[in-house]
Amino acid sequence: MGFNPADYVVSEPKSISVILLLDTSGSMSGEKISKLNKAVETMIDEFKKAQTMEKFIKVAIITFGNNGVNLHTPLTEVNKVDYIPLQAGGSTPMGTALRMAKDMIEDKNIIKSRDYRPAVVLVSDGQPNDEWRKPLDDFVNTGRTKKCDRLALAIGRDADMDVLNMFIEGCENPVFFAEDAKDIVEKFKQITMSVTMRAKSSNPNQSINISNTLDREATDDDLDDFEF
Repeated sequence: MGFNPADYVVSEPKSISVILLLDTSGSMSGEKISKLNKAVETMIDEFKKAQTMEKFIKVAIITFGNNGVNLHTPLTEVNKVDYIPLQAGGSTPMGTALRMAKDMIEDKNIIKSRDYRPAVVLVSDGQPNDEWRKPLDDFVNTGRTKKCDRLALAIGRDADMDVLNMFIEGCENPVFFAEDAKDIVEKFKQITMSVTMRAKSSNPNQSINISNTLDREATDDDLDDFEF
């Protein structure tokens, strides 16, 4: 067989996919949505710094609230993400957002079999008002999604903790809790660390219990590095 330059294709680095499921319902209006936008923008910036030539980080954003459920950002290499700020309004169709996220993760043309386990982050300040039980059960217990590193952030006392705890069942981290809007960026800092530490790890499939890590190892200086 003769020489063929096409035989020397370099394979794409393995990726950690991060899927953000973000509540943009009417109750997120005002300071909450402003802080959430800042937190997501800074998370993306930190992911850009953390990825390496051998390990890409990709980000997808699904919103539920304003205008229903939307694929705000398709799964994209983080260096190519052009973030468009979120707007709040409408109801809380969390179940439909979970179905969209599951379909994305189960598609091996989107998330390759060779990639590292995805991280899925669910953020909400209220209760779902569509059919959510079956989509949630399917997400947590079936297919590829049951193997994801699932994280959740509750914003305020009206967040449905039962639903969020069901979402993270069997995962390393408890539900993160932001008492009010001013706490959102601090909690996103911790979620960001859980992903960036995986990207730097020799075993990126290993989930990081960020609460234990902060208690054992992290100092205030470690957190200041994130510059929220």
